[in-house]
Amino acid sequence: MTNLYGVYDDAKKIDFGSLPDKVFFKTNHASGKNAVFDRNKPFDQKKFEREFNFALRQNYYWQSREWNYKDIKPLILAEQFLESERLVDYKFLCFDGEPRLLFVETDIAREDGTHNPKGKRNVYDMNYNLIEGLRIGRDNFDASVLEKPKNFETMIKYAEMLSQPFPHCRVDLYNIKGRIYFGEITFYHGGATQEITPEEWDERLGSWIDLNNNKIIKVTPE
Repeated sequence: MTNLYGVYDDAKKIDFGSLPDKVFFKTNHASGKNAVFDRNKPFDQKKFEREFNFALRQNYYWQSREWNYKDIKPLILAEQFLESERLVDYKFLCFDGEPRLLFVETDIAREDGTHNPKGKRNVYDMNYNLIEGLRIGRDNFDASVLEKPKNFETMIKYAEMLSQPFPHCRVDLYNIKGRIYFGEITFYHGGATQEITPEEWDERLGSWIDLNNNKIIKVTPE
């Protein structure tokens, strides 16, 4: 796990003087609202407070219809900044506790921590074989620039454990110098809006979600 330095319901309550020299900020209730605080670089605190407090007033449910965001209390999290020459996201798509696909993503954040929509993504199976021609939401990158992590099997085990309670989720991990860090769990990858090509993969992924799974609570409208 990354170190958690603080949780805030108002950006103006953050005491930057008490924080480490470098901190990663994100919200718990939305997607892509991030920032990096680096004491050794210029930092516009007023802009940060204005943008993050505006984000706290938003209900992400009304944008994406992802119901788990609807009643969550919006908060700002101050976390450990992960130092790496090239930060790589390993995102495991898990179905009923079984990791079945892996997204390997590069360059998804800019230097200031904000979301980079031009990041790249490759898709792999659980033997770390690249699935040639499969594109999900982002362009592919040259697979030769990244090697399979030496502790990849351990990452799979962590994804299995974390996803076990859910019929479907995406478990995000980082692997820096052999140390594995937890990123997040997402229940609707890309808000379920990203284009999948070729089209047969769209149907295949959908078929892996068992709608009769007893982990799914069905509610009858009144």
